[in-house]
Amino acid sequence: MSWTVPDLDAALAFYRDVLGATELYRMGPLDAADLPVGADGRDWMASHVGVSGARLTLVMLKLSDNLNFQLVQYDKPSDRRQDVPRNCDRGGHHLAFRVDDVEAAAAWLAQHGCTPLEVIEIAEGPLAGKKNLYIQDPFGHQLELVD
Repeated sequence: MSWTVPDLDAALAFYRDVLGATELYRMGPLDAADLPVGADGRDWMASHVGVSGARLTLVMLKLSDNLNFQLVQYDKPSDRRQDVPRNCDRGGHHLAFRVDDVEAAAAWLAQHGCTPLEVIEIAEGPLAGKKNLYIQDPFGHQLELVD
């Protein structure tokens, strides 16, 4: 999983210090202007990440034993969008975390810059008695807390 963030150092600090991720490695900045052009005339970034003229830095994090998570900051091109897709938009996404206490986890995350929505209390069906909550990280990405 990979998310593009506006401030790599701030996002790294949040995911490392608040959610307990471990930094595995960092690469960049990598700039298309400094990399060879392919035989077809496209720059390296256009050929490999689909963004012509890009300049990016990335950090690979370990969130758990079976989940690595990459954060990427693009500094170029200048026309890159800054909005995050909603869950219903094409490319919409969220990252879910299992927690012992949804409300306590939400309160703690809110103290660290997250914006919680309202708790979903499941009254019936196979998940009766469970709770879920969507919460935005400080950069606008959706997280979900589930018990």
